[in-house]
Amino acid sequence: MTDTLPIKKASFPPPGFIQVTSAVVGITVFAPAPPKDKTAKDLIFTCPRCGATTAYNPGDESVTCFYCGYSQKIEARVVGYSAPAEEFTVQTLEEKGRGWGRERRELKCEACGADFSLAPDDLTASCPFCGSNQVIASTLPADMIRPGYLIPFKLDNAACTARMREWLGRGWMHPAGLSEAANNASVKGVYMPYWTFSAQIDARWEAEVGYERTESYYDAGSRSWRTRTVIDWRWETGRVEVPILNMLENGSQKASPLLLAKIQPFDLSALVEYDPEFLAGWQAKAYDIPLEVAWDQARSRMREQAKSACLATIRSPHVRNFKMAADFNDEAWRFILLPVYLSVYNYQNHTYQIMVNGQTGKVSGQKPVAWRKIWLAILALLAPGLLIGLVSMLAFSGTNTGGVLFGIGAIAFLIGLVITIVILVQAMKAGEA
Repeated sequence: MTDTLPIKKASFPPPGFIQVTSAVVGITVFAPAPPKDKTAKDLIFTCPRCGATTAYNPGDESVTCFYCGYSQKIEARVVGYSAPAEEFTVQTLEEKGRGWGRERRELKCEACGADFSLAPDDLTASCPFCGSNQVIASTLPADMIRPGYLIPFKLDNAACTARMREWLGRGWMHPAGLSEAANNASVKGVYMPYWTFSAQIDARWEAEVGYERTESYYDAGSRSWRTRTVIDWRWETGRVEVPILNMLENGSQKASPLLLAKIQPFDLSALVEYDPEFLAGWQAKAYDIPLEVAWDQARSRMREQAKSACLATIRSPHVRNFKMAADFNDEAWRFILLPVYLSVYNYQNHTYQIMVNGQTGKVSGQKPVAWRKIWLAILALLAPGLLIGLVSMLAFSGTNTGGVLFGIGAIAFLIGLVITIVILVQAMKAGEA
């Protein structure tokens, strides 16, 4: 009898492998499992020294504990415009990470419907979009693509409030002392979702182009030769290559696109690789405009740019029956986060919103219009012309002096009327901002 070594059966599937879809019926296929993210419990924003909550500090670009003073620099690589973009392939989407990469509480505002997230240690929250405290817990979409890059906040809360106060105090059309409203305004730093798109557009166009020429003709009525301008039309074609790089497309339906547009541009050369540490102590907005919808919107804007580039090559302002075919090549995208302060303040029982670029400090927002001031200014503009005209009719009626005064009054009234129209247009725009 001979001794034999025991044969250990191989475990199946092998460690680190998972079953995947097979292209052949009856055949089972296994492949290496994708790497797993760290668990949320391992990634809570707490101070390693005292256990208190930490937050990203824009002043020194570090995660800081404001209780014991612990500070740790975030070693995120600045990539700027060279940040790699993603291709529009199924494989790319499947390989992208999901979620924030750290545990965060997802909240939904019952007042305006906005979704946003904050660190799990934050005990209270108000909606950064409308200021309401009616927020409830929600769940993050399971398929939310993880951001690839972001621009960290450069302004802290105090600097943002100072910019708001200075902006609120500008303009005679607004109530006096409006800047004091910034003292009681709720200010929230929120990382807003954005898509960036790039493409090479090959645009081919054809159109009828008209060229002016002068010709002589005989006018029978005046029995003389005269000249006139005529337009000769002919079909032309052309081709233009238009590179589009880093076109920003807002990823949120809840934020005002008008206010967001007014606080741009962002300096994308400051993009860094995404690190969840930057979100410590700050709110973040998940995108509610998916990649496919945002790409359709961006393509429409790109087509308009390509159309403008084609028209710019035509040597005449007379164009009709314009047609363009655009081929999109090397399409690429990124999902990034951009720093925005959202503020809501109350003035005379009305709510107004302000946005501040967290990188540059540029401000846009809504301000109430002091219509009483405006009507008094309009009255002061129109009164001189009306008064001079009335005096000319009552005291100097039928005389040369009366005619001169009436003319002066009419001119003064017309000037005042033009300025009035300008003021009213500006006031209405200020009220709509």
